[in-house]
Amino acid sequence: MKDLLRSKINDTLNNCYAEGVLSSGVIPDFVIEIPGQSEHGDFASNVAMLLAREEKRAPRQIAETIVTALGADPFWSKVEIAGPGFINFFLNPTCWYEVLDRIMQQKESFGRSDVGQGTKVQVEFVSANPTGPLHIGHGRGAAVGDAVASILAAAGFDVQREYYVNDAGNQVVTLGRSIWMRLRELNGETIAFPEDGYQADYIKELAARLREEEPAVQDLDESAAIKSCSAFGVRHILDWIGRDLAAFGITFDNWYSEQSLYDRDMINIELGKLADKKLSYEEEGALWFKTTGFGDDKDRVLIKSDGSPTYFASDVAYHMEKFERGFDRVIDVWGADHHGYVPRMKAVLSGLGHPPEDLEVLLIQMVNLLRDGQPFTMGKRSGNFITLREVVDEVGSDACRYFFLMRRSDSQLDFDLELAKKQSNENPVYYVQYAHARVCSIQRNAEQAGVALPEAGAVDFSVLTDADELALAKQMNRLTEVVEQAAAGYEPHRIVYYLHDLAALFHSYYNRQKVLVDDQATAQARLYLVTCVRIVLANALQMLGVSAPTSM
Repeated sequence: MKDLLRSKINDTLNNCYAEGVLSSGVIPDFVIEIPGQSEHGDFASNVAMLLAREEKRAPRQIAETIVTALGADPFWSKVEIAGPGFINFFLNPTCWYEVLDRIMQQKESFGRSDVGQGTKVQVEFVSANPTGPLHIGHGRGAAVGDAVASILAAAGFDVQREYYVNDAGNQVVTLGRSIWMRLRELNGETIAFPEDGYQADYIKELAARLREEEPAVQDLDESAAIKSCSAFGVRHILDWIGRDLAAFGITFDNWYSEQSLYDRDMINIELGKLADKKLSYEEEGALWFKTTGFGDDKDRVLIKSDGSPTYFASDVAYHMEKFERGFDRVIDVWGADHHGYVPRMKAVLSGLGHPPEDLEVLLIQMVNLLRDGQPFTMGKRSGNFITLREVVDEVGSDACRYFFLMRRSDSQLDFDLELAKKQSNENPVYYVQYAHARVCSIQRNAEQAGVALPEAGAVDFSVLTDADELALAKQMNRLTEVVEQAAAGYEPHRIVYYLHDLAALFHSYYNRQKVLVDDQATAQARLYLVTCVRIVLANALQMLGVSAPTSM
């Protein structure tokens, strides 16, 4: 609707210039927005106000000229001037009902857009160290990353999901040593468990499993044994992570190993490119990257004085390699505690000639888990954190994902487990899913009553005179715009808000009006309307990775 209205305004301005009633010849970058109050129309534009300087006339005078030139049009019922020069458009209701035919024709494709024009985007998310189970913080990042990827795909981007496996470095050695120590304890040794070791019960589980599956490890010298324990632990923990994510409805196109960077000598290769560009230097036996030249607060060490690479070095190589794989844009989903890392990674891009905006970092704030409004802890298998699997097993994947997405990702989230399990309208995800299930029930009743769903273009919309019917059509029409906004800002919560508003309108309508009335034309038109509601609800829920149940 906005695009059509913009086109009509542009045509009108060109006609005004051709006829000489306006003189500047400028088509400004005007805004078309939905007014805050319905009495101000369906859309409002500031076009006249933007032309005031060029035309050297008062905005209201310019608005009067434009409104006169717009004239009568089947698209609107009236056009008014408001305030200092806003132009308010009241659209003809029949225009809104035409969206129902589009929904019926496009079905699962309704709400999608081509604004991305096939731009290649990589979304890297979760990327938890393979040293323990996923916790609820990882779960929120997983929900956000997957929803962002789905929304970008719906907006016409070519999207790849990637998990970066941190299978190199000290944390993997610590994992192997922890398993090795627990294995020795199982064999009856009394040892002092290292303070920096992984203390949780899953390490004992891995040690017992290792002794059963690979008993020969016990015959190795300590160095070789720890290396074998590391490989065993990483392999099994990645398997746990993969299964937990699958239970959460998340799959990745690519699992990228940090160790592969070392195996292919990619770190030295990529750091060599920095040296060629004179972006690195040696000092005190270490190799430094000149990040201060690109907005960072201090230069960063790439290679330590003992010759070992820093985490930053592998991250530099990894991100350079991402763009070498042909991605136009890279999105990283990180915990909020990594906020200080963002400037140095953008400095890397700037130094290598990439616009820093080609890297977008989404920071995920912490989750406060509540039960009946009170903080609590769960099992001890994971140590001092609550696993994603525990939460998913208790409340289900749908509720978990929806709750994780209900707020901006950069704001803290209170997640009440008891609320997430409620089978009532107090539960936000139940409220939306129940709207979908209600429509499915109406469809089943219509089939039993012999009320056929009309074909697109064969509906008498004149019988849809209820204010909620028009409001539903208007809200459904907004989906594509909301998807584009959510894609532009990487903001899945916009879809959540949209779904709640659509469900609220539907429940209000359902509670006031009977759909399958005796009058055949009215029954068919209302059935057509609510079927469109079902399609739109399902499409939007799918972008969030949440199911659309047919009964509840």
